[in-house]
Amino acid sequence: MTLKIGDKAPSFKLFDTDKKEVSLEDFAGKNLIIHFFPAAFTGVCTTQLCTVRDAISMYHNDKCDVVAISVDSLFTLGSFKAAQNLNFTLLSDFNKEVSAAYGALYDTFVFNMKGVSRRAAFVVDKTGTIQFAQVLESAGDLPDFKAINETLERL
Repeated sequence: MTLKIGDKAPSFKLFDTDKKEVSLEDFAGKNLIIHFFPAAFTGVCTTQLCTVRDAISMYHNDKCDVVAISVDSLFTLGSFKAAQNLNFTLLSDFNKEVSAAYGALYDTFVFNMKGVSRRAAFVVDKTGTIQFAQVLESAGDLPDFKAINETLERL
C-alpha cells in the first residue's frame, strides 16, 4: 500500500526503548514526523537519526514531535539510542505490522533478510492526516530533510 498526502495515517501501538507502549493517538493535537529505518548500528541509519538528533529543536517542540521506527528489537534500539545519544523516541516494529501499513517494508533486503523496514519519512499533521510521504527505494539514500522542514513550516 502506498500512502500519499491527504491519507489518514495508519494507527499504531509499539513499544519504545523504555518498554512503554506508544501509539499514534498519543500525539493527537501535535504534528508528528515518523522516520522508518532499516537497521540500528548501520551507517546510513546512523546518519539519518543523528541528523534528526542534531536538529531536535525543530522536530521536538510544543507543535511537533518525532519518532523513529525499525524492526529491530526494543533492546537493540535501546543500545543504539544510548550509543548515539538520540534524544527522541525509537519504536520497535518487531512484528513488522506498522512498517507494512505505511508501505515501508522490504520483502527481501540485503543478505536475503526478510521483512526489514524501508528508509522512509512521513509528516502527520495534528488531525492525523499525512502531509509528507517519502518511501525510498534505496536504503543508501536519506530522506529529503529540506522537504520535511518545508512541510513543517506550512503546518
